[in-house]
Amino acid sequence: MGRTFELAPGYTVSRVIRGGWQLAGGHGAIDRDQAVADLVAAFDAGITTYDCADIYTGVEELIGAARQKLANERGAEEAARMKVHTKLVPDLEKLRGISRAYISGIVDTSLGRLKTERLDLVQFHWWDYEAPRYVEAMGWLDELRREGKIRNLGTTNFDVPRLAEIFAAGVSPISQQLQYSVLDRRPLNGLSAFAAAHGMKFLCYGTVAGGFLSERWLGAAEPEMPLENRSLVKYKLIIDDFGGWALFQDLLRALKAVGDRHGADIATVASAWALRQPLVAAVIVGARNQQHVLANARIMDVALSDADLATVQAVIDRSSGPKGDVYTLERDRTGRHGSIMHYNLNAGKT
Repeated sequence: MGRTFELAPGYTVSRVIRGGWQLAGGHGAIDRDQAVADLVAAFDAGITTYDCADIYTGVEELIGAARQKLANERGAEEAARMKVHTKLVPDLEKLRGISRAYISGIVDTSLGRLKTERLDLVQFHWWDYEAPRYVEAMGWLDELRREGKIRNLGTTNFDVPRLAEIFAAGVSPISQQLQYSVLDRRPLNGLSAFAAAHGMKFLCYGTVAGGFLSERWLGAAEPEMPLENRSLVKYKLIIDDFGGWALFQDLLRALKAVGDRHGADIATVASAWALRQPLVAAVIVGARNQQHVLANARIMDVALSDADLATVQAVIDRSSGPKGDVYTLERDRTGRHGSIMHYNLNAGKT
């Protein structure tokens, strides 16, 4: 399978990307020095690509500090091997009056936090399609790419009709970050065919469903709402749409059986499954410490066989969802999925 993937000509990423959301403080207090050391440990384990966002409080600064540490201790050439992907997420309340200056300002802020002159990949997210200026905003980002502030452009959670508009306007994102897992295969509902036709690849989050895809939940009773954090609520809703707790337990047993053949845990197998799917360039996983980092690096070395995939697919074939295009459920702000989202994080509001 290999540990790297050429996402664009001359631009290679590690097949496991270190997610940054857990460093934003929502999972507990952050020890800055330890966080930087953990980021460097990921680099040394072969996870040389990092994911963050303008809305992840403090995370771009931490990754910038890790890159600076590499440069100071090992030289600029080694630091240049670190690839950093950030997301640009305009606040919901800003969408209708969005301007090039607003977009450019977010890019400049990310450049400063990451201590770089060019962002490796900017992944654009748009909350509300009824505010129709996402194509214009992508055009401004493409202008910033041509100016040299951005190396590559991607999208986050766009559906097929809107991606078609963006490509028709002459902007060609190389990747889409999206939720894709053994529980959530919505990318197969039209997006995969579109992406294959347009040369887009997938960077996948949610491959362990916020920790639900783990031994901790194997044989466990179905938890009652409310759960301890918004992430667990989000993925419990996906489990419900997949087919419910009993089918989820069958899936965990299948993943455990595959893992036992490889000496790997359920979470590792679930992420390795995602890496075997067409168009998937990498999976984005979080880590709370260096032990988790080393476990995550193992994902790149688990070679699932066709028989392994068939074991998992036999359960997937019994699932009933989730249905629809990518992120459609989450965009319904009055629905089960969308009502738990936070929309104005650049402004510090919810």
